[in-house]
Amino acid sequence: MSASASPAATKKAGKILRLPHGRRLRLGRVPNDLPCIMGIVNVNRDSFFEGSRKPDPTSAVEAALDMVRLGAEIVDFGAESTRPGSTELDVDEELARLLPAIEGFRAVSDAVISVDTRHPEVAEAALRAGADIVNDIEALARPGMADIVARAEAAVVLMHMQGTPQTMQRAPSYADCLEEVYSFLEKATERALKAGIAPEAIIIDPGIGFGKLKEHNLVLLKGIDRLKNLGYPVLIGVSRKRLIGELTGRDVPERLAGSLGAALAAWLNGADIIRVHDVAPTIDTLRVFREVVR
Repeated sequence: MSASASPAATKKAGKILRLPHGRRLRLGRVPNDLPCIMGIVNVNRDSFFEGSRKPDPTSAVEAALDMVRLGAEIVDFGAESTRPGSTELDVDEELARLLPAIEGFRAVSDAVISVDTRHPEVAEAALRAGADIVNDIEALARPGMADIVARAEAAVVLMHMQGTPQTMQRAPSYADCLEEVYSFLEKATERALKAGIAPEAIIIDPGIGFGKLKEHNLVLLKGIDRLKNLGYPVLIGVSRKRLIGELTGRDVPERLAGSLGAALAAWLNGADIIRVHDVAPTIDTLRVFREVVR
């Protein structure tokens, strides 16, 4: 499909996520289907939630396998913390942390692997090691990233961020947050299509907490249906983030209940993929709600 494909066509295609080696991941088989759950595995010691830190390959692989057993359809491996105020990680260090975990997991599981990186060199190596999706907080902004994804026939998550992780929460400002994020993601998807990335390999993410205040995040979570007008699956990552703390008054270790509420709201508002730290509680919450209410 060319870069001029219609929104209706890409919206229809977006329900089947295209992956490398001819694989596919089906999203939303029937109207009341649960969203796809992406489990978070941070191969580092400095991510904002201590429970997600798996600094060595063995613990990372074990955590990933446990998430798949509990119902995650995608495992998102990341080695660089991009929490507010964080500094950029050296590429060699990122590779040293990440590749053994991805290779180890791929050796024992055929589950879908996402690599959370903004560095083209890391994305390329991770795709060779068996990753299926590049989860890019910079939405293909770095030279070469789009071509790497296209050549590998990989899927990509295009995320909105205002500023950089080091600066993004200093003074985020929008005239119209939802429409500005929509416009950014529209341009990002056009860039991906022009690079040769298939429309059915594109996912969009409004970037909850990445250069946004509480009011911006709430507008985006309430406006998921607007973002879906772009014609692509929407990923929401809000698990244990500052927004949950602002709404509940709780610190990171105590934000599970609030995160479950946010996941449920995101699903009801149209999210196709939900990125979480706590796979089993999230799936249980969604399943029970579906059976009782929907």
